[in-house]
Amino acid sequence: MKAIGVIPARLGSTRLAEKVLKILDGRPMIQHVWERARQSRKLSDLIIACDDERILTCAKKFGGKAVLTRSDHPNGTSRVAEIASREDAEVFINIQGDEPMMHPSAIDQIVEAFEKDPGINVVTCAVRRHDKEDYENPNVVKVVLGQNGDGLYFSRAPIPHFRGEASPAWYLKHLGIYGYRKSFLLEFVRWEPGILEEAEKLEQLRILERGFSIRVIETLHDSWSVDTREDLETVEAKLKEAGNLRCSQNA
Repeated sequence: MKAIGVIPARLGSTRLAEKVLKILDGRPMIQHVWERARQSRKLSDLIIACDDERILTCAKKFGGKAVLTRSDHPNGTSRVAEIASREDAEVFINIQGDEPMMHPSAIDQIVEAFEKDPGINVVTCAVRRHDKEDYENPNVVKVVLGQNGDGLYFSRAPIPHFRGEASPAWYLKHLGIYGYRKSFLLEFVRWEPGILEEAEKLEQLRILERGFSIRVIETLHDSWSVDTREDLETVEAKLKEAGNLRCSQNA
């Protein structure tokens, strides 16, 4: 099965301007994302889908494969769909351009899920956590699963609620990486947002509201997105602690 990784990269981010070009531990953030994703064993190709020549130029400098996409995309998924409409592959992996610590094994786990089950259309990842701070943080998305491993609901609220517990026994933190079968992705981006998506500002709820399933794979490696200057500093410290991002599949 052919799977292509796509890194949507928009220059005009609102909370942290030009964040994909921000320097983290000596390299642009988009380069960190590219280098991590390149360690995947399951991708046939990896493409940076950008909206500005500056990202294109940056990618060329570090040897990344980048293409210009339309500037009017409402979100990264739509940008990935533009690439999918041009490329011949069964599965496309949306690898967030602002998550420089996404472990390559998460990509491989997603592709493997498609290989094992031809009936699934969307796959994402989550990591088991126990800390109360992130459990209660609305910027950290949580997910609850059915026994078959499909997502029942994604929320910014602390779910599940552990009644009478001072701290969560555990919860699943949703990671911002998605795999789509091409046919489903091209259909999904044409749908209008639903009530739940508008309420939570979570795009994946559009899929659940329409009655479709999202398979959730539990991974061992956490990841952090960069949305603010504080996030940038936090992730840079984590990169340095991790040894300048030289991870291995067996880590």
